Amino acid sequence: MLVMDLVRHLRYFTVVAEELHFGNAAIRLGMAQPPLSQRIRRLEEELGVRLFDRSSRQVRLTEPGRLLLDEAREIIARVDRLRDLAGRGESEVLRVGVPPDLGSSVIAALIAGFRERSPEVRPAPAEMWSADQVLALLDGTLDVGVVRHPVTAPGLSFGPVLVQRPGVVLAEDDPLAGLSSVHLADLAGRRLVLFPREPGLHEETLAECRRQGFVPEEVHEAQTLGLVLAGTAVAFGPQVALPGLRWRPLLGSPLAWRISTAWRGQAGEAAVAFGAVAVRVLKENAGMTDDGAAPERRVRTRPASGFLA
Repeated sequence: MLVMDLVRHLRYFTVVAEELHFGNAAIRLGMAQPPLSQRIRRLEEELGVRLFDRSSRQVRLTEPGRLLLDEAREIIARVDRLRDLAGRGESEVLRVGVPPDLGSSVIAALIAGFRERSPEVRPAPAEMWSADQVLALLDGTLDVGVVRHPVTAPGLSFGPVLVQRPGVVLAEDDPLAGLSSVHLADLAGRRLVLFPREPGLHEETLAECRRQGFVPEEVHEAQTLGLVLAGTAVAFGPQVALPGLRWRPLLGSPLAWRISTAWRGQAGEAAVAFGAVAVRVLKENAGMTDDGAAPERRVRTRPASGFLA
């Protein structure tokens, strides 16, 4: 392994060691998870030791991994100091906010797409809910964000608004999971999980649920689908494929979640470039459409039982 390749792999190693989660580390590094796992394995093969104990539930540093971590940080710091002394300087940094519920693969595609378009700018992504992003944009600690509407914040400008049509996430043994689509009214009597820190979006979502005949028994704010997996609640969101869960489209696509980029004041070249990448990636990777695009409306006759035929 060449010296610079080794340094690069040590950088990957330190991020995984700090996160103890390959998915989160991949997001920080702006890359997909499989290549990151391959590079960690290559580093382990080169050093002849196992650096992480991996299981389906957690990732832990081994004793050789713990010993290597301090040394890796020192090597990386020395290389960075050498680069500064050589006058190479820092590349421009774009501080980007993204909502956590976009998902790891979409966030990774956003960062990778921006790097390809603007290689001279280093993206620094941070997972933040929209309310936190607005505050960070206004106080200058973020350069550009991907926010969910409605957003009321004088001083912010917004890029093109896209629409996401969420479906419902159910436990695999839920009677509705065997149906091709679900009406909101079919969810009556169930509890609902909503992601936290999106107050305006929550109000719009719950208002539409009431209009369609679904008044949740309880509403839980949570960042995981544990209650759904346990069969005690349902959730709304983009299509997922997770063990124990089933995603089904909502009949007539009644929910419309709007999203756009946002920035304060005059957008710089890097923010404009990121906005263009975000529109493309969110359409291609998250199934979003331009605001105002009418979804296909399907009609269905529901039997007296309340379940789909």
